[in-house]
Amino acid sequence: MQRTPITGLIAAGGFTAAVAAILTWRFYGSMMTVPVTVSVFLWAMAAVCVYLAWKVRDRVAGGRIGQDRSQLNPLTAALFLVIGKASAWTGAIMGGAYVGVGSFIVPRLGELAAASDDLPGVAASAVGGIALAAAGVYLERHCETPPPADGEPVG
Repeated sequence: MQRTPITGLIAAGGFTAAVAAILTWRFYGSMMTVPVTVSVFLWAMAAVCVYLAWKVRDRVAGGRIGQDRSQLNPLTAALFLVIGKASAWTGAIMGGAYVGVGSFIVPRLGELAAASDDLPGVAASAVGGIALAAAGVYLERHCETPPPADGEPVG
């Protein structure tokens, strides 16, 4: 499995931001208010990714990867890698969507009362999405296990 490309995440976030901006410019009057609680899932997943990355980093640094109960199972590390990859893409897309909504809201803060009501939720969700993308990449990078030393069996 290849590393998640940072440029790909930025491109996905930028594309999603553009689509969300166009849709928000057209349909903002029909949209519901964005509460701050929308961002809770993004922030919680970012915290989980960082926690898992620290756990994996400690096990890799201590050489405790293997099949023993005190070791980190390589399949678990691979599962965490997939969680990191999915979190990075999810964070990029969600962060981009809320950045796109924010591109409509921020210039109209003085004009629209609804824009000032939406700003905290949109800002928290945009930053939460970016944080989730960063935490996902951080987790993915820490799940890469070193190759076995020379003469050591692979399996």
